[in-house]
Amino acid sequence: MELSDANLQTLTEYLKKTLDPDPAIRRPAEKFLETVEGSQNYPLLLLTLLEKSQENVIKVCASVTFKNYIKRNWRIVEDEPNKIFESDRIAIKANIVPLMLSSPEQIQKQLSDAISIIGREDFPQKWPDLLTEMVNRFQSGDFHVINGVLRTAHSLFKRYRHEFKSNELWTEIKLVLDAFALPLTNLFKATIDLCSTHANDASALKVLFSSLILIAKLFYSLNFQDLPEFFEDNMETWMTNFHSLLTLDNKLLQTDDEEEAGLLELLKSQICDNAALYAQKYDEEFQPYLPRFVTAIWNLLVTTGQEVKYDLLVSNAIQFLASVCERPHYKHLFEDQNTLTSICEKVIVPNMEFRAADEEAFEDNSEEYIRRDLEGSDIDTRRRAACDLVRGLCKFFEGPVTGIFSGYVNSMLQEYAKNPSVNWKHKDAAIYLVTSLASKAQTQKHGITQANELVNLTEFFVNHIQPDLKSASVNEFPVLKADGIKYIMIFRNQVPKEQLLLSIPLLINHLQAESIVVHTYAAHALERLFTMRGTNNTTLITAAEMAPFVEVLLTNLFKALTLPGSSENEYIMKAIMRSFSLLQESIIPYIPSVITQLTQKLLAVSKNPSKPHFNHYMFESICLSIRITCKANPDAVGSFEEALFMVFTEILQNDVQEFIPYVFQVMSLLLEMHKNEIPSSYMALFPHLLQPVLWERTGNIPPLVRLLQAYLERGANTIASAAADKIPGLLGVFQKLIASKANDHQGFYLLNSIIEHMPPESVDQYRKQIFILLFQRLQNSKTTKFIKSFLVFINLYCVKYGALALQEIFDGIQPKMFGMVLEKIIIPEIQKVSGQVEKKICAVGITKILTECPPMMDTEYTKLWTPLLQALIGLFELPEDDTIPDEEHFIDIEDTPGYQTAFSQLAFAGKKEHDPVGQMVNNPRIHLAQSLHKLSTACPGRVPSMLSTSLNAEALQYLQGYLQAASVSLL
Repeated sequence: MELSDANLQTLTEYLKKTLDPDPAIRRPAEKFLETVEGSQNYPLLLLTLLEKSQENVIKVCASVTFKNYIKRNWRIVEDEPNKIFESDRIAIKANIVPLMLSSPEQIQKQLSDAISIIGREDFPQKWPDLLTEMVNRFQSGDFHVINGVLRTAHSLFKRYRHEFKSNELWTEIKLVLDAFALPLTNLFKATIDLCSTHANDASALKVLFSSLILIAKLFYSLNFQDLPEFFEDNMETWMTNFHSLLTLDNKLLQTDDEEEAGLLELLKSQICDNAALYAQKYDEEFQPYLPRFVTAIWNLLVTTGQEVKYDLLVSNAIQFLASVCERPHYKHLFEDQNTLTSICEKVIVPNMEFRAADEEAFEDNSEEYIRRDLEGSDIDTRRRAACDLVRGLCKFFEGPVTGIFSGYVNSMLQEYAKNPSVNWKHKDAAIYLVTSLASKAQTQKHGITQANELVNLTEFFVNHIQPDLKSASVNEFPVLKADGIKYIMIFRNQVPKEQLLLSIPLLINHLQAESIVVHTYAAHALERLFTMRGTNNTTLITAAEMAPFVEVLLTNLFKALTLPGSSENEYIMKAIMRSFSLLQESIIPYIPSVITQLTQKLLAVSKNPSKPHFNHYMFESICLSIRITCKANPDAVGSFEEALFMVFTEILQNDVQEFIPYVFQVMSLLLEMHKNEIPSSYMALFPHLLQPVLWERTGNIPPLVRLLQAYLERGANTIASAAADKIPGLLGVFQKLIASKANDHQGFYLLNSIIEHMPPESVDQYRKQIFILLFQRLQNSKTTKFIKSFLVFINLYCVKYGALALQEIFDGIQPKMFGMVLEKIIIPEIQKVSGQVEKKICAVGITKILTECPPMMDTEYTKLWTPLLQALIGLFELPEDDTIPDEEHFIDIEDTPGYQTAFSQLAFAGKKEHDPVGQMVNNPRIHLAQSLHKLSTACPGRVPSMLSTSLNAEALQYLQGYLQAASVSLL
């Protein structure tokens, strides 16, 4: 695409259409942009538009499109084409920083993100002047420009907070510190001075405080991995200024908004974070400053109101106290009983209250409420912070703290008892207090793993939790119901099993509650209880114990999906999946109605898939229905196909990318259930599975390979007779996969199935070409993964067609090649093969080469006979060689670039491991002994003399053992 006015005009029109609410206009425009994004100059056209377009909406749209384009395409993936022309890459890097700095804030943010994506790949090696270019802009004095630089630096450096330590990372951070730490410190001091100068100018203060927030965030990122020498030397400057900013209160910066945090709150929150970082990681160096921070933050907590806008500030301030109080160094600051009482009374209890804002979220924004409350993403809520502070204090002062709070809990419960309908919030706070007091250690998977001995959890459960759940109406006091259900979930390991069994019908009943939070918690609690382990690795709650509840459980779970707000509720769908898995054949009578409801749901969500977890559990539930039913009645597979194929066809025709990998997995499961030939409905689909477009999406590859393997296992003869013209297409897929380091193992899975199942004559004409392709790949890029797969393949070929056929095909490509493969690949590398079935295939294949290949006995190949036997005994007896050459770049198969529907494996569509050698050979060691005996009978005296001259003593000893076990001897 040329940089012409005509192209700019075309692009403008299509960008406009992508904003159209009508899918008939929007989708074709999105498709058009997808088709042109590989063209040269496309990104430069977008940058030109966002700089020069007269319409603001087009500028913003171009900036978002550009950022997403960079996100998808900038990373260069080995084995895959470079998606952006080198000239475009150079031009983007040359222009993007000045363009970002001169753009309005809305566009600046998008370009800043794009810079950080490019920086993640190219900085510092391929973009050495980025830092200098940014630091030089600090001199401009224009805070619009300075904030652009700070924002970009923040998005570039924030990854230092969660990267693993490595020399590469240290080198990069050192480079950044050398260039950035001093200018940042000078900018910090200058900005603080300007705040004093402009103390009465509201608009100037807003810009300056935006800068201070970004500077404080950068301080956190640059200090996270280790305490840099520069910041240690300049601690006085930073900490004194941070402290004075914490105590600052300027009326001009206060906001009337009760919800949204203002600049002052955001800055103070970040400073609390920075102080907590130093208190936790660098306590020795930070000690002189700590007492004044404790005082300042304590005063902040006592004087800050309950409004939502202060939530982040209060939770970060409490987190600071929590991180300080659990360090032995600072224990003395909290020892006094009055201090503890004061903390409990003034900080913890007020911040555990259920406020009007929480009630509003519970009712009107339940998804966000659940996410924060259940999934632990409520890191920035007051309640979570107060809970962490209780835990921190209990580390050294468990007795006194439990004592103080027991008083509070009792008085709150008494208040509730006086007038439940008015005072229910008192009970809510009491339950929350008991939970935070009792839980010392908690994991998502197991609930509480360590509890406070001083709190009687079962007694509290029986007296205060169960009565709420037993009440006649599932809809009254929804917050207390949710609290009660959450209590069961959290303390499931502490509450006795008989109490859990009594709770199950109560939880099933609450699946009908109108409140989204209540029925979601009920589903989640059931799912967690069903995964608890009992003795002997079985589930704690058995299918037999659930028998009386099966019908009502399934009915209520599916009904819950029809409640307003829960049509795609992932917790309910996960509970359905887990119930199927636990109940097994008890669900068979309900399958006809269940599968109808699941397919209807599948059809509905395939129109616009938006909840990945829900979709995943839905497909898992479909797989479980199929497996459980067909295990009892294999012929039922046909009725599942009838129910599902119509929806599957629609998904494939509409190219619903998110669902296609799942559909292939379910189809594999169904096809593997067939015992005889492939039904014609599958054969009609076969040619479509070979279309190159399907194989371009990384997420499709594993499930498609498995599906093709299922076709080959069940219908190789049908393919050979009725679809022989498709065999080149099948081999074309193999050729594409084998060329990629990331997917070559999938290519071998396919090739192994072709060799194992296809009638030999149907692939005769292609065999030589297959080997040539493999040798070319070996020459061009030999990786450990490829060699392991290659060894399994050639041995499988040998098992299937015989050792002589293997030697002939090698030597037919090039004279003496068979010897080279033995000497250079099989003998030195066989130790690397892993996996029981893979080792067995190699053992049987090598045994055939040793004992059923005449050229091994009387040509120049004979010198390789003993080393090959030695290598085979090594495969049996030596530990697996799992070393990977240093220089080999390790390819992470999971790491797919940008946004692509990555492959999500369905656990319940699992494939049984297939052993192609099967019953033919049970014990490969005994098989070797018997085959050597047979060989020595055919040429007496030869085998013992070859063994005695060159097999090492240890290997010989192992071999004697195999011969004895097989009760044979060598002649």
